[in-house]
Amino acid sequence: MKSSKVAAHAETILRESRMLEGPYFKALKARMSLPAFRATQEQFYYAVLFFPRPMAALIGRIPQPAARLDILHNLLEEHGDFRERAFHENTFKRFLGTIGGRAPNLKRVPLWPEMRAFNTTLISSCLLDEVEVGVACMGMIERAFADVSAAIGAAVVARGWVPADKLVHYKLHARIDSRHAEEFFGVVEGAWKTPSRRYYIDQGLRLGVYVFDRLYRDMALRVLSD
Repeated sequence: MKSSKVAAHAETILRESRMLEGPYFKALKARMSLPAFRATQEQFYYAVLFFPRPMAALIGRIPQPAARLDILHNLLEEHGDFRERAFHENTFKRFLGTIGGRAPNLKRVPLWPEMRAFNTTLISSCLLDEVEVGVACMGMIERAFADVSAAIGAAVVARGWVPADKLVHYKLHARIDSRHAEEFFGVVEGAWKTPSRRYYIDQGLRLGVYVFDRLYRDMALRVLSD
């Protein structure tokens, strides 16, 4: 695969954010209880459920048909390549089952404002902002989620909450989401050489890592006692 300036810039921003050194991931290794972790994951279901919607909104805003294809393929993978059991929503429900979580619905598991803020930021950046902002933001979240998935998967196995051979959802995303990120970054790679468009790409990358990091920090604040 040819070198991508957007991907390289994203790696720099993600590394400088030190997201995995935040309080959520530090606590997950030893301090966070299983009930606290379960509560955050029941909330995260709503992020998994919502994520295809801003992605679909972006597809309709990209003027070049060929440029839509990688994001369209990403959207199809979110829907299990037309296999309902493999919908990412459903693989995440199976993960929740392995940690004793409830199948979320808004009556039993009300949406936290922290999660609504995250979802609202994604849909507004993809619908209302410059296209490069939305594409770069979504790509950054995909890239960061590869690392987040690996960290969460390793932690739940190490703490004995989920056997390694029963780990679902996070094992898949640790493997595929770096590729998904590259697909998003490829859409705006051509715009990188234009300074005015490069600005919006940079803004989207920084927005993506900010809101994702903020989500985990806010969830940690909610479930961890002093």
